[in-house]
Amino acid sequence: MISGRKRGILSSFSVTSIIIFINIFTFLLFSVLVGTETIKVDSVAIKPGNIFQGKYIWTFITSMFMHAGFFHLFVNMLSLLFVGSFIEKIIGKKRYFWFYMTAGIFAGLLFVLLSLVFTADINSFAVGASGALFGIVGLMVLLTPNLPVYVMFIPIPIKVKYAAPGILIVLWLISVAGNIPIGNTAHLGGLLAGLVYGIYLRNKYKRKTYMLNRYFS
Repeated sequence: MISGRKRGILSSFSVTSIIIFINIFTFLLFSVLVGTETIKVDSVAIKPGNIFQGKYIWTFITSMFMHAGFFHLFVNMLSLLFVGSFIEKIIGKKRYFWFYMTAGIFAGLLFVLLSLVFTADINSFAVGASGALFGIVGLMVLLTPNLPVYVMFIPIPIKVKYAAPGILIVLWLISVAGNIPIGNTAHLGGLLAGLVYGIYLRNKYKRKTYMLNRYFS
């Protein structure tokens, strides 16, 4: 439905496109500031050791808009462009924005809480939008489980209910086998946030989610 009220400038853009722009801008900005030692990495990236001491609490948010490199940024933003835009159209801009932020923050919380269990290293850092991104994927698992999606480098579509846990497992195996620092616990946190919110929406809007599920089956 289109309202008769005059639309603002920001309302003409999707929330996803605005989030992507912010990610690109902050990546460039933080890269320059950190590279010139104007600010420290601690002030933008989540570091469990700092959080346990009550320091740099704002990094739960800033870390969501910072990436470890161009490829990291590119993969996350390309994925967000497709899955984020899709979910935004389904649940609406306002609900989508708050869910995205909540999923990202919860992903950071789980990363911090489980840092001792899985890595025994409270001095590790975490940055990236992938926690919030996995939240969106988790929501898709509940709202459109049979929707076929293309996973990076795989030329055949896979139903999202299989693709989501599959990606999580593959990334975990890659990080273990190659000793690569991937934020697996943050990914898990985001996915869990998406699943929980998906259950809430399915219970509250049973008819709508049923029709949605049938349409994308």
